[in-house]
Amino acid sequence: MGRALGEHVLAWARAEGYKAMQFNAVVESNTQAVALWRSLGFEVIGTVPKAFDHPTKGYVGLHIMHRFL
Repeated sequence: MGRALGEHVLAWARAEGYKAMQFNAVVESNTQAVALWRSLGFEVIGTVPKAFDHPTKGYVGLHIMHRFL
């Protein structure tokens, strides 16, 4: 589902004339989400340290992920 949603939103944004897409809050410990977005061409352009209070890992960073369309 995540891949299908990601591909859909990228196609929609491209069709609407957007030049890039950015996610401001991808939890760094969510390795599956980070891997999915990387596989769709996103890269981490920064990380806000200790910005998310994970229920078992404590405070972890939030990645800012970006890609050009």
